[in-house]
Amino acid sequence: MRKNIYSVGQVNTYIQNMFAQDFMLHQISIKGEVSNCKYHSSGHIYFTLKDQTGTIAAVMFSRYRRGLAFQMKEGDKVVVTGSVEVYERDGKYQLYAREIELEGAGNLYLKYEALKRELEEMGMFDAAYKKLIPRYATRIGIVTAPTGAAIQDIRNIAARRNPYVQLILYPALVQGDGAAASIVRGIHALDVLGVDVIIVGRGGGSIEDLWAFNEEEVARAIFACNTPVISAVGHQTDTTISDYVADLRAPTPSAAAELAVFDVQLVEKWLMDYGTQMRRQLELKLNQMRTRLMHDEEKLRYLNPRTKLKENEKRLDELGAALERRMQAILEQKRHKLALLSGSLDGMSPLKKMAQGYSYVEDAGGHALTDAGTVQIGEALSIHLYRGSLKAAVTEICRQDVAADGSEKGRIDG
Repeated sequence: MRKNIYSVGQVNTYIQNMFAQDFMLHQISIKGEVSNCKYHSSGHIYFTLKDQTGTIAAVMFSRYRRGLAFQMKEGDKVVVTGSVEVYERDGKYQLYAREIELEGAGNLYLKYEALKRELEEMGMFDAAYKKLIPRYATRIGIVTAPTGAAIQDIRNIAARRNPYVQLILYPALVQGDGAAASIVRGIHALDVLGVDVIIVGRGGGSIEDLWAFNEEEVARAIFACNTPVISAVGHQTDTTISDYVADLRAPTPSAAAELAVFDVQLVEKWLMDYGTQMRRQLELKLNQMRTRLMHDEEKLRYLNPRTKLKENEKRLDELGAALERRMQAILEQKRHKLALLSGSLDGMSPLKKMAQGYSYVEDAGGHALTDAGTVQIGEALSIHLYRGSLKAAVTEICRQDVAADGSEKGRIDG
């Protein structure tokens, strides 16, 4: 029987075609430990993937480097996704990597860092979007597991600080499949209910246990929530994406309860102290107002129109009395002057002269006769005496001439 003989190239091509037609090998993910890792100057990465049972050569070409989010090194536990193909020239198969992820916690940490960077660049961690936690919340919503230590810690703290605060629990899954969606539903439900503040959290655990609080949908639900949100995930050293997005981060659920539930005893003490201070201030204010009132009363008394009227009446009386005294003095002066003038006038009175023997002579025309030279012999005259009058006729005229030296000389006409 004749044998079929093939060349090396034919066999390698056949094997290469077999690999290419195998769907599983075309898209496969393999986990293992990295060894012989070399970064080539071309940008390609050559390494070997191994485990306890064997090894496989692998390469990541430079065009796929964007699928590598970390610096791969010896000993890394990784999951490599790509295709297993035959290098036809050498007749060797190897893994052609398109994506490389750290296995387990390492991979989750890379996802955590990537999402953190993305959300931070979007501004979801910005302090400008942080809402203030109400100082005196009376209705507190809680999104956590109904049987975990977190809810018990919150209840204990709330009962100690303020038993009057209402706690509303939304029992959510906080770990495993469906946990992120359950937390999102809880946030939405309590936000619609209208509580004062929402605590979202759980107790401590590994990064895998806390991963639901690193999911983007949970971060977006917290950011979009109208109610202030306190994130309280894990222990003090644990930090999740929820902590960065929330309005306030508490290191533990117990600390979240301390921040959300106000201490009623401190408030009562504060109210008592404030009441005492108010009473003191009120008493001080009343004393100040009393002093001011007394001052105003004194001022009003001084400025009272009635007082002014009395003062003016008194002043008017004084002015009236002074005016009367002045008038009396003036009248007295006038009386005295009148008496003097009356005496002078009396001394100059014609009647008084006539009473002493003087008379008043008128000519026939009724004119006062002062010059004897103005009458004629036989002219009728009227002589007025102090008592009565006489009718007479001129029988003789005696003239009085004035000499050159001023002396008078008598002359009789008859």
